[in-house]
Formats: sequence, structure tokens, C-alpha cells
Amino acid sequence: MLNSSHDIPMPPHVYVPGFSPRHHDDWFDPIKRSVTPHVPVGELHKTPAFIAGRLYYDAGYFWESHEVLEAVWIQTKDPSPERDMVLALIQLANARLKVLMLQPRAAWRLCDMVDTHLSRCPTDSKVLGLNVADMVSLVSEARLIAKHAMK
Repeated sequence: MLNSSHDIPMPPHVYVPGFSPRHHDDWFDPIKRSVTPHVPVGELHKTPAFIAGRLYYDAGYFWESHEVLEAVWIQTKDPSPERDMVLALIQLANARLKVLMLQPRAAWRLCDMVDTHLSRCPTDSKVLGLNVADMVSLVSEARLIAKHAMK
């Protein structure tokens, strides 16, 4: 299945460690290869890897989101707002994955990590096309989901 707006292939299934089969080792390689050292940091959010990471997150493919976003993270400078934003996305995907893995307390701790990354991003401008306020809303949503899973 392809996302018509970006031709991003959707994974054949959601991978949840311990609950479903893992994807073939090289399934995400073509997407991850879209990020190279030649891509300017300010353009990383326009790469298929970043777009796929967001698309997968929004569709509930949290492990898959993390997998492709790592390629983006590798190309960011440390320290930088871009690195913190990508790490926030990766850890947010991990938090949502931990809920699916029946580990809501781990999800809560990951949300704390996301908050730390976001606290280092400027709130008056977008970082990699994302507003910090929008990310904070996603963290709040993840915390609510984790809290409900703890009951």
C-alpha cells in the first residue's frame, strides 16, 4: 500500500516486539537511504525518511516510525534543536510502543524524556517543520494513553 502524496510504502503490519513478527531486516532501507550527509539539516524534514516517520507514527506504526527516524537523527548535530526534535519524535514513538507492549510505566518515563528534548527547542519557531506546542500535545496524549493502560 502506498501513501499517494509521498509514495511512502506502508509496512505490511504493525510490529510489536513479543507480540507480532518483525519486518524483514532490509524492508526500510530504501526509505532510510533518503537521508544522506548531503541533505542540509534544515531540509531533513522533507526527506522520505522523516515523512515516513511522521506518517507511520500517525498510523500507529510506532516501531516502524522509530526505525526510519533513526536515519534522520544520525544526520543531526549534537547539540542542536533538530537533534532534540528528532529524538523527541523517536522517544514519543517508543512511548506509544511501550503501551502496546503492556509497559505503560516505561511509556510514562519516555514521555519525561520527550519533555526534556522539547524543552531545548525554541518555542517561537518551527523545528524541522514542527511546532513545539504541537509536540507537547502529542506527549499529553501519550501520557493519557499510558495512564489509562496502568489501570
